Amino acid sequence: MTASLPRQASPPDEPRRPPEDPRHKFRRRALTLLIIVLLIGVPAGYLVISANQSRDSGKQKEDKYSATGLTAGWPSKVQRRLYQVEIPHPAAKVAFYETNNWKTSRLYAQFQLTNAGLDTFLTSVGADRQALTKDDITISARDQKVTGWKFSVPGQWWGLTRKQKDPAPTQDVVVNLADPTYPMVYVVSRTVP
Repeated sequence: MTASLPRQASPPDEPRRPPEDPRHKFRRRALTLLIIVLLIGVPAGYLVISANQSRDSGKQKEDKYSATGLTAGWPSKVQRRLYQVEIPHPAAKVAFYETNNWKTSRLYAQFQLTNAGLDTFLTSVGADRQALTKDDITISARDQKVTGWKFSVPGQWWGLTRKQKDPAPTQDVVVNLADPTYPMVYVVSRTVP
C-alpha cells in the first residue's frame, strides 16, 4: 500500500475559479490548433517552395550546360567580360555557345546590329571598318561545324582576327554586310587558361 501525500490547501483569501465556459474552451482549443498549424505549416510550406525553386534552377543549369549548339539569348556579363565580346545595344538575333576544356575555352556569339552598333563593336575589339577584309572568312571550318554557321552561301563577307597575348582572348570576327543597314556579326573568342 502506498502512502498518500497530503494535499496543499488553497489559500483562504483566493476565490475559487468558476468552471470553464464551453465557448471559451472552444476558442482556447482553436487558438492552440492555429498555433500548431502555423508552427508546422509555415516552415513546411517554405521547404516545399524552396525545393521547387531549387529543382527549377537545377533544370535550367542542366539545360544550359548540356547545350550542344547556339542558344538564343545573351551571354552572361561574366562571359562577355572574360572573352572580351561586348555586344552593343540594340542587338537582335543574339545567340551564343561556350565550350571549355583543359586546353582552350571558346565563346561563339552571333548578333545583328545597326551600322552604328557595328562601329561600336569594332571599336570594342580595337578595330574599325578599315580592318575588315573582304571575303576573309577568319572563323575556321571546325568552329563553323560546332555552331552550324555556313559562310559559303552568297553574302558580302568581311573578316578580321584580333590576336592578343595569352591569357587575353583572340577573336575571329566575320561580318555579313549583305544588308548594310543591319549587318550580322559572328564571333569566336578563344582563350587559353
